[in-house]
Amino acid sequence: MTLTKDQLGRLSETDVRNPIPPEELLPALTSPPFIPSTSLINVRELGAVPGSAILSGLAYRCGTLELAATDPQALAWLSASVKRIFDIRSPEERERAPDPRIDGVENTWFDSASVDLPPVLDDFVEGGGEVGLRKEYLKVLDIYRRTFSAVLEHIRDRPGEPFLFHCTAGRDRTGVLAGILQSLAGTAPDDVRFDYMLSRIGTEPARERLLRYARVGTGTTADDEHPGFYNMCSLRPSCWNAFVAGVQDMYGGWEGYVTKTLGFSTEDLETIRLHLREGNVSNRLRSWLTAANCTSRSVDKFSSGAIYRQC
Repeated sequence: MTLTKDQLGRLSETDVRNPIPPEELLPALTSPPFIPSTSLINVRELGAVPGSAILSGLAYRCGTLELAATDPQALAWLSASVKRIFDIRSPEERERAPDPRIDGVENTWFDSASVDLPPVLDDFVEGGGEVGLRKEYLKVLDIYRRTFSAVLEHIRDRPGEPFLFHCTAGRDRTGVLAGILQSLAGTAPDDVRFDYMLSRIGTEPARERLLRYARVGTGTTADDEHPGFYNMCSLRPSCWNAFVAGVQDMYGGWEGYVTKTLGFSTEDLETIRLHLREGNVSNRLRSWLTAANCTSRSVDKFSSGAIYRQC
């Protein structure tokens, strides 16, 4: 049974302290945009998110990619579906759990710009943890900016070539990059936020393991948990909204981050937008229209989805 957007949305609001019942989880993980896997967690196609403006079959995301090394089905899917993998993790994470090597798939990783320190739990005490998540996600934009640049360069220079990106759980760092891509493509803010929230469902198979990992990373225990711990581990629409507001305050929006911090030109940005939405279709149209002696203006606007009669 394929779940509707509303059904997935309600399930994504499940408190992280409570398990999602198996009879509800299985239909969710076999409904688009999820891709079923017995080893990878939170596997999704960005273009299959309801309301997504991204081209179908272009961009994928996941967590626990290292487990694919012993899963023939996962390896077969990766080999057939993507041409490049981007790793958004620290050197220590990569050393503990290296990405699999797959024939025909290029692995890309860049060292982080600075040490990715553990979150400060005191930042998550107030409200639903909005202050803490905003701070952490803005930090991600800075620390992993070289990898984010490489993803955008790939979209600009290799139109239509499918790729996958991941961190450890495929939730936070991966979610930030997904938010950048969805926003640049023109996906409505409500649908970008919906995509972010789906990670509550996608990480459910590893929920207990991820909670233990978070406790170790922050020095808390199940018997003596910090009051900000569950806010840090939760996904809430208000936290994503706080992050987006932070991007606006710090960079002037997603476009400002891409141009002023990552160094892309306005022309680069428009090419990236177009390739996110249309892949290499736009290039084929451009060649055909140019051969038909269309004006440059008509070629650009036809490729952007409008039909003009200059030809």
